[in-house]
Amino acid sequence: TLVSSVACAATAANKAPENTTPTKSKTPNVVFIYADDLGYGDLECYGAKNVQTPNVNRLAKSGIRFTNAHATAATSTPSRYSMLTGEYAWRKAGTGIADGDAASIIRPERYTMADMFKEAGYSTGVVGKWHLGLGDKNGQQDWNQPLKPGTGDIGFDYSFIMAATGDRVPCVFVENDRVVNLDP
Repeated sequence: TLVSSVACAATAANKAPENTTPTKSKTPNVVFIYADDLGYGDLECYGAKNVQTPNVNRLAKSGIRFTNAHATAATSTPSRYSMLTGEYAWRKAGTGIADGDAASIIRPERYTMADMFKEAGYSTGVVGKWHLGLGDKNGQQDWNQPLKPGTGDIGFDYSFIMAATGDRVPCVFVENDRVVNLDP
């Protein structure tokens, strides 16, 4: 089973033209696919033979395919933290594997990749496994209220995330810092 999440997706802020004629945007779309437990040879575009990945192949063919990229950590929380902030997680206390109800590890005053894209005129979004904490205090989130600080406070215009992982409570989806299908 391939478990993946999108850590950061940024799309050009320009609205699509009313007609259906494709036009070249001055600002390219940028999509980062940040996946757990996925190795270099696990996708066809990198030589995999046992699994077919036609949609990823299409993205790789029409975009930029990295052939020499490295994660800063072998686990999700510190790796995601480093990707979004540009800082090695081992230089910041509290960036180990986060509990499901961890407080937000990336504080609103921290400049992030999402902030950088917004400054360049992009609309930003994150979809998938988050695992970087939400709210102000560990274990004290009010899941019935907007979770602050959340993804909207660190540069994302839109988010649809899993708070942590499917094996850590709370097992909820959160859209724009609010629990989806909330049952108070």
